[in-house]
Amino acid sequence: MSAEHDTGNGASAWFADQTFWDDFYPHLFSAERAAEAERIVERSPLFRFPSGARVLDLCCGPGLFTVPLARAGHAVTGVDLSAPLLGRARTRCQEAGVKARFVEADMLGFAEPEAFDAVVNMFTSFGYLDRHEDNVQVLRNAHTSLAPGGTLLVDLVGKEILARRDERVSLSELDGKVLVQRDTVLDDWSRLRSDWYSIEGSRAATGSMTLHLYSAAELRDMLRSAGFTGVRFHGDYEGGPYDHRAERLIAVATKGVDARGN
Repeated sequence: MSAEHDTGNGASAWFADQTFWDDFYPHLFSAERAAEAERIVERSPLFRFPSGARVLDLCCGPGLFTVPLARAGHAVTGVDLSAPLLGRARTRCQEAGVKARFVEADMLGFAEPEAFDAVVNMFTSFGYLDRHEDNVQVLRNAHTSLAPGGTLLVDLVGKEILARRDERVSLSELDGKVLVQRDTVLDDWSRLRSDWYSIEGSRAATGSMTLHLYSAAELRDMLRSAGFTGVRFHGDYEGGPYDHRAERLIAVATKGVDARGN
């Protein structure tokens, strides 16, 4: 599978190739994943946003988090680069009987000044851009888009978690399709390449994704350079500590309020 797409910095963007999302959609956005997103929004203390909050679901995909956020009474905007995935998100909202606004846009360029009370970026949808500076710019865009006092929530697999795991090859099966995933650490632990193989009968689809790996300390520095204050980390959706038992790296950061209360 080819993922050749000009990002403007001379790099190709695997995530801009719709073939990847088509081939691996059942694995990436399974019913189990959707149910997990529902549980997180319903039960996680990290999602206790004010009633009727304006929430940006950044890299929303097919709306796994958009729907439960809208069902919770929030005014949700879903942003994604993929028009087909946004189409699925709209359908998901219609079927659930909820309303949301959707915008087809690149996270590197999307910003709506002070338009949101919360920004969420879930299930390792951060670090996609080839240049580290561009990933920092995504955080700056989120800071711009937040109203003073607003909250950013970024959920990904931290570098420390991957270093703890021994397994580099995983195998799973869903609806008769076998998925083989092989992870390779690159560039002195600064990047991760995941090669994917989906096998169904005699048909096989292959694809790969490359993303930046960040530790909590590195992500803290990035968030602070983007203007955020009050940065804290959790190791699970229940708000547990980010320690040696952590399963996720979840950053919660606040946009400060200036001396005038703005």
